[in-house]
Amino acid sequence: IWARSPVRFDLAGGWTDTPPYCLEFGGSVLNVAADLNGQPPVQVFAKLCERPELVVRSIDLGVEERVRSYEELDTFAKPGSAFALAKAAFALAGFLPRFHADGGFDSLEKQLRDFGGGIELSLLAAAPKGSGLGTSSILSATVLAVLSDLCGLNWDRNILFTRTLALEQMLTTGGGWQDQAGGLFRGIKLIETASGLAQKPTLSWLPDFLFGREFANSQVLLYYTGVTRLAKNILAEIVRGIFLNSPSHLGLIEEIGANAKVAGAAIQQCNYDRLCSAIQNSWRLNQRLDAGTNPPSVAAILDSVKDFVAAAKLLGAGGGGYLLMFAKDAEAAARIRQHLTVNPPNPRARFVDFSLSDTGLQVTRS
Repeated sequence: IWARSPVRFDLAGGWTDTPPYCLEFGGSVLNVAADLNGQPPVQVFAKLCERPELVVRSIDLGVEERVRSYEELDTFAKPGSAFALAKAAFALAGFLPRFHADGGFDSLEKQLRDFGGGIELSLLAAAPKGSGLGTSSILSATVLAVLSDLCGLNWDRNILFTRTLALEQMLTTGGGWQDQAGGLFRGIKLIETASGLAQKPTLSWLPDFLFGREFANSQVLLYYTGVTRLAKNILAEIVRGIFLNSPSHLGLIEEIGANAKVAGAAIQQCNYDRLCSAIQNSWRLNQRLDAGTNPPSVAAILDSVKDFVAAAKLLGAGGGGYLLMFAKDAEAAARIRQHLTVNPPNPRARFVDFSLSDTGLQVTRS
């Protein structure tokens, strides 16, 4: 089984998708499913093997782990582990007794022999950790998708959406639903949920003109800053403010949700200037919510090209990762590209070509 997914660019509305806020008020986010350098950046391969064991490999990290017991599998609540995500996905697919509809087996070996063999899982995430592209959540959804197909669970995209949310709680990293929704579903879309424990996404797809050939990579630029930051600490602080009913937190997140609809309307109208205004507002609101969103190293990059940029924002929780820049025009974009190519802020920084994904998640058999 081969599953692959795009990453997502969050344009506006981030944090409204995060419990407990979305459970009480609903969420509203605008994001884009994007391939990088012509390929879906998140890929998962699964196949049966003769030995009754679970084998997990990371292609990009070059590491492997073999799991032969329930005790070894039940260690996923450690976000620092390279394979915590895959172990949690196996658990949700029923390979731990407490997640099995019939209570499981006496041992993992017996369960796998009954299943017909062990499972080899190979993971590829072609984006750096802390990139701001939603890679972790999208990888979770992609792993769940490949296990669903392999095990005959018939999980559709909406089920994968909610299962990924549950998986992140199992990992203790928390998180919202924007990332997996951005990768599971194609194109540019405004995603909304109503209040309530069952977060069911309603998607409104938008025209791709402002991210099509005329603008992508020629006026809208994706730049890896070479700076990374773990989103868990940011998430914990903001969620704490929501739980404490902090008026400043709640008011800002309400503004962030309203701005997502403004940005969506700009894309619907194919109005580049209005979209740039909404992106700038999104960036300002994120910085008001979390002062660490725009660290000095990133601010220096933006300051060096400020004369040519109409709008910009770090993707994801901020603090590093990928920067999406909207140039004033094609000539200004060329100036930005030239300046940062000749004067990179660090050896890791670089421009990356992107294209809209018109499929979202894909799963095929061979």
